[in-house]
Amino acid sequence: MCSGEGLLKEMSGGTISAVAPRSIAAAIGIRPGDVLLEVNGHPLCDVLDVQFYAAEEELELVVRRGEQEIAYEVERDYGLPLGLDFAHPTFDGMRRCGNHCEFCFVQQMPPGLRRSLYVKDDDYRYSVLYGSYITLTNLTTADWARLAEQRLSPLYVSVHATEPELRRELLGRADIPDILPQIDQLAELGITVHAQVVLTPGVNDGAHLCRTVTDLAVRHPAVQSIGVVPVGLTRYHRGRCQRYTAAGSRSVIDLLEPMQRACRHQHDRTVLYLADEWYLLADRPIPPDEAYDDYPQLENGIGLVRQFLDDYAALDVQAGLVQAGRCTLVCGMLIAPVMGRMATDLCERSGVQLDVVPVPNHTFGETVTVSGLLVGTDVLAALEGRGVGDIVFVPRAMFAEYTPDQKEDGTPRTLDDLSLSDLTKAVARPVVVASWMSEVWAAIQGESSDRGPAVEDREGD
Repeated sequence: MCSGEGLLKEMSGGTISAVAPRSIAAAIGIRPGDVLLEVNGHPLCDVLDVQFYAAEEELELVVRRGEQEIAYEVERDYGLPLGLDFAHPTFDGMRRCGNHCEFCFVQQMPPGLRRSLYVKDDDYRYSVLYGSYITLTNLTTADWARLAEQRLSPLYVSVHATEPELRRELLGRADIPDILPQIDQLAELGITVHAQVVLTPGVNDGAHLCRTVTDLAVRHPAVQSIGVVPVGLTRYHRGRCQRYTAAGSRSVIDLLEPMQRACRHQHDRTVLYLADEWYLLADRPIPPDEAYDDYPQLENGIGLVRQFLDDYAALDVQAGLVQAGRCTLVCGMLIAPVMGRMATDLCERSGVQLDVVPVPNHTFGETVTVSGLLVGTDVLAALEGRGVGDIVFVPRAMFAEYTPDQKEDGTPRTLDDLSLSDLTKAVARPVVVASWMSEVWAAIQGESSDRGPAVEDREGD
C-alpha cells in the first residue's frame, strides 16, 4: 500500500540515519546505515508504517546490512520507542502535486533559493507527519485502503471551494473528484480534517465563501477547523490574481464574523478562524485568546499575533535591570506597527532604546510582508549603515532547520541559505533569534528565556 513515486520502484526499505543510545535498537545491534526492510512481516513504505507495525510488544525486524539480511526478534514494553531515525521520512519517494493553481506559491518563488523550496508536494503522509496541506486529488485505491487500516489522522486539506466546478477551476484540473464526498469518507474512517481556504478576490470569496464555510462547518467535528487565509502573491506572479486591500479585508471579516458566532453558539468552538493578516490589513483588533480555542491552525499563521500580544502583556518589566542600552528589532512590514507600539511601551517602562526596523522584501517583492518570508540578504540590506546598538533581534520564523533531504548538519538557515553565524559576522554584533518579546526582554537583561536562546552566537540557534 505504498504511496507516491515509489509505487513504480521495488521496495527498498528505510535507511537508518541514527540509533539512540541505550535504546531497544541499540541493544539488539542495529546500526546507522542499516536499511530496515520489514516489521513483523510487513514491508515498509515510510516512517508511518514503522510506527504502525512496530506498535506490538513482540517484534521481528528485518534489516539489510551491505549484502546481508539480518532478522532480529525482540520483546519490549508497550509504547517504548525503538530508537530509530531515518534518512528520509518516506522510503519510496515523495508524491508531487499535479494541480495547476494560478495562486500556487511554489510557482512564484524567486530563483536562487534552496532547492527544496521549489518542490510541489501533495503527499498525504507529509500531511500526517508535518501538517502539510494537501488537496486529496491524487489518492489511489491503495491509499484509501491504507487510510482505513491505519486511521492516519488528522489530515490538513486545501479545500479553497466546495463547489465542484469552482474547485476544479481553482486547481486547474477538470479530472479531480468532489471534495465533500472525500471528507465524508474520511469521517467514516474516523479521520479528522483541518481545512484551509485560500481566498482570491472576486474568485472564491463572497457567496462562494459562504457556501464553502457552510459546507465545511456542518461537518464539524469531522472537520475540526477551517482556516481562511488571503492569497499570497510575489513579484514573480504572472497570473490574474490580485491581493486583498484593506477594504477587501474588512469585507471578509464582516462576512465571516456572524458565521464564527454561529459556530461558537452551535459547537462551543469558533471552528472558523481567520488569518492574522486580515486583521492587520484591515486595522481591526486581533480577537481574544478564547476565540482561537486550542489554536488548531497556528502553523497556518492563525493566532500567532494573539499569542505575541499576550506574551508581551504578561511581561514583568522593571527599569534598571537591563544590560543592553540600545537594541534593534528586525521584522516584516505587516507586523511592524504592532512591534513599534510594543517597543515604545517597553522603552518607556524600562529605559532601553529599541529601534524597530521593518524590512522590505526585495527578494519576493514588497507585496510579501510577513516576517517568516524575510531572507538574510534583505535583512542585511535594511541594517546597512545603521547603528544597530548592542543586540540585533531577528524573527525565529526566518529560520528553518534543514531536513536530511536538504542538508546533513540540520543548521537552521534563512531561505537564502544564511546561518545565524553569517548574520552575526555581517553586522558585527550579537544576533539573537526570537519569537516573543519575552525572549527579547530576557536577552536584554542578559538572561536566557525558556523559549529562546541567550545572547550568544550558537550555530543551530
